[in-house]
Amino acid sequence: MNIAIVGTGYVGLVSGTCFSEMGADVTCVDIDELKIRELSQGNIPIYEPGLKEMVLRNVREGRLHFTTDLASCIDDVSMVFSAVGTPPDEDGSADLQYVLDVARQFGSLINKYTILVTKSTVPVGTAKKVKEVIKAELQKRGIDVPFDIASNPEFLKEGNAIKDFMSPDRVVVGVESEHARALMERLYRPFLLNNFRVIFTDIPSAEMIKYAANSMLATRISFMNDIANLCELVGADVNMVRKGIGSDTRIGSKFLYPGCGYGGSCFPKDVKALVKTAEKLGYEMKVLKAVEEVNESQKLRVYDKLSNLFNHDLAGKKIAVWGLSFKPETDDMREATSLVVIDRLLESGCQVSVYDPVAMDECRRRFGADSPIRYATDMYDAVLDADALLLLTEWKIFRMPSWSALHRLMRNHVIIDGRNIYDVAEVRENGFTYSSIGIA
Repeated sequence: MNIAIVGTGYVGLVSGTCFSEMGADVTCVDIDELKIRELSQGNIPIYEPGLKEMVLRNVREGRLHFTTDLASCIDDVSMVFSAVGTPPDEDGSADLQYVLDVARQFGSLINKYTILVTKSTVPVGTAKKVKEVIKAELQKRGIDVPFDIASNPEFLKEGNAIKDFMSPDRVVVGVESEHARALMERLYRPFLLNNFRVIFTDIPSAEMIKYAANSMLATRISFMNDIANLCELVGADVNMVRKGIGSDTRIGSKFLYPGCGYGGSCFPKDVKALVKTAEKLGYEMKVLKAVEEVNESQKLRVYDKLSNLFNHDLAGKKIAVWGLSFKPETDDMREATSLVVIDRLLESGCQVSVYDPVAMDECRRRFGADSPIRYATDMYDAVLDADALLLLTEWKIFRMPSWSALHRLMRNHVIIDGRNIYDVAEVRENGFTYSSIGIA
């Protein structure tokens, strides 16, 4: 099966590469000429374990192609996936300009029956707008070409995207016709053969499933962070609480880990977009508004703990930060807690030293060449003469540090663990003042 994917960002590149790995002939399309040239040469613009090797293999074997020109392949494909960005608009709603641009291009180019499949995360009702745009383009051309639209939201976790795509716990496909369903079934047949669930729905339901899923996960995180903050006040241990409630089969243990807030390209954006969708329809999402409020305040929890330990006088203090990406195994810093914490540290007059296994260049790009941030060569270089160490991302490399080396290198022995990866007793026994989330 021949398909095209418009947009070579995280979702488009991973999806296109994995479809080609399953045997489809895939053309990835992007308007960014430099990115397409780099991809064609095997240079991957994002960090995702296993992706580069898979891209190189499928390019070499002739199943994966890159171009800036959708017209060059449109007549050879049976479906076009739209995987362009839907960044939050100023009011928090999803900006659909790129999605609708793809629809216009699709309508201006198709000459035979083709399906336009939306893989981008879009608000409920977007499919109707996409369909209207395509029809308008066909009317401009004075032709009547049959087409279908479909919704196929992605559920990829950054850092684990290849496995998520190749071994999904479910694939959701929203369709309007039996013909579209048959083609989508054909595309996903390799997954059906492995007994993975492909759930067919109507299109509005497919659009809603994506937002509802991410919002539920965000809600669990914010709920546990709220509980963790209360645990500190009443003297409870949130880790024990988490295990106790997670053992209830009605609740389960996933996404019950407290910390210093969620970030990334999905949860913050999708929660905001769902709240805004409801507002436009005259309904208030009270729970999700609270989820968002808790998360924003939680991002400053580590900073507030630091400030309290130093009697609210941080001017001139040397602070080391371990972890910049919003989660391990990615260089993505979108909505990352580190951005909020570092900004506040700099505003307070701190000298900031940072280290992350893969997100250093991204941090430099975000803060700029004039930033006073010191970029350490390794995790131990970051803590040299530090008054405190803040752990913000739970990379594996940070999990078993040499306590003796840290004690020797640091000036003041303060560790604030924003991800609860250390044993309280062990850290304190090694001579550190230690604070984590949800443990008094």
